[in-house]
Amino acid sequence: MKKPFTIGITGGSGSGKTFFLQGLAARFSSAELCLISQDNYYKSRDQQPIDENGIKNFDLPESIDREAFRADLLKLKSGQDVLKKEYTFNNPLTEPKMLSFKATPILVVEGLFVQYFEEIAQELDLKIFVEAKDHVKLGRRIKRDQVERGYDLDDVLYRYQYHVMPVYESLIEPLKYNSDLIIPNNGHVDKALNVIVGYLKTLI
Repeated sequence: MKKPFTIGITGGSGSGKTFFLQGLAARFSSAELCLISQDNYYKSRDQQPIDENGIKNFDLPESIDREAFRADLLKLKSGQDVLKKEYTFNNPLTEPKMLSFKATPILVVEGLFVQYFEEIAQELDLKIFVEAKDHVKLGRRIKRDQVERGYDLDDVLYRYQYHVMPVYESLIEPLKYNSDLIIPNNGHVDKALNVIVGYLKTLI
């Protein structure tokens, strides 16, 4: 198998990475594009760092099992398929599934730290940074964490102020200056998607 073209997509929490990725994946078949997300490589809850108020912080680099993340990325790049148990953030309403990742010509790696972890960044052929205004990101974060992860509003706001924003400002936002493309995602991303899809289609 020819070495896959590997894209790393990052951006702040709530920047709309998932929406952008859904739009990208919809333009390709499962035999053409594989998406692997950092969200399934969080360490277990008992291994998560705890802040000074005793709240688990999922927004730090050490929250991620970066060794397992890189190992599966390298497997896919070498043509091997990967099976991974879904990470559900201990949400009792969600039954974890076994996820199957197929080696494909285009490999998309997404997550908060995919360009921050040097060993992951060096595997990327194209680095994309998705950004959005702060109030837009907060609204998306509230919706996601309340609906998908079962957090109450006070918990979401606390995490955003004391976990999400400090890490974004110090570690994530500076990454955009080393990215190949910066995509504003405050609303519509169709034009950006069309450009990227057009380019990727020429590769396969």
